Amino acid sequence: MSRPARPTVVLVHGAFADASSFARVIPELTAAGLDAVAPAVPNRGLVDDAAYIASVVRAVEGPVILVGHSYGGAVITLAGTEDNVRALVYLAGYALEEGESLGELQGRFPDSGLADALVYTPFPVAGSTEGGTDVSVERAKFPALFAADVDPDLAAVLAVSQRPLAARAFSEAAPAAAWKTKPSWGLVASCDRTINPEVERYGYERAGMTTVEVESSHLVMLSRPQTVAELILEAVRATAPTTR
Repeated sequence: MSRPARPTVVLVHGAFADASSFARVIPELTAAGLDAVAPAVPNRGLVDDAAYIASVVRAVEGPVILVGHSYGGAVITLAGTEDNVRALVYLAGYALEEGESLGELQGRFPDSGLADALVYTPFPVAGSTEGGTDVSVERAKFPALFAADVDPDLAAVLAVSQRPLAARAFSEAAPAAAWKTKPSWGLVASCDRTINPEVERYGYERAGMTTVEVESSHLVMLSRPQTVAELILEAVRATAPTTR
């Protein structure tokens, strides 16, 4: 009898970061015998970003464990409806309800320190006379807000290389919520200064997720990679098909 296919872990980064934020988690996953894919999220808008990640998921042969950090949590909330997604894992992320936007979820709780550190920059939109607005974090404030427990030299590089998020992503409503039909796990970064940890707790509790709390900054994948990998492996084990 052939063995069930092991899932591929698709790692979805958030705003102000890129796929390299999973650099310390990927070796942990490959050492456990799992394949990992870490695509570059366009960060142009929630629905468009989710459609792109859904296309990545569909291109994977076999089952997928879909992992989202921060804004990436909102993205996997939509993209996770793909048929081959076996489970969802949220890392310091937004677990939106159907019909809810990032702004609405975040607005239920006091602002984190991030609100006063945002920078707004216009960018051109092809084929339109109206441009868009990119949102990023002040470089000088980035390390303390985003990566307080990450090596300072690395945090300084991350501040310079951050990927902005189009402002419209904050107001787009989620047309679906995959956690309603897919088993889900959530990690709360209890020292998070980017997202109020209460936002994370609320979304996870509402979704009925299996939840863990970690004393970590927002970039928990770089500061606590073994813990993150173990949570992903827990999702793999819990959703593995049984054999007779």
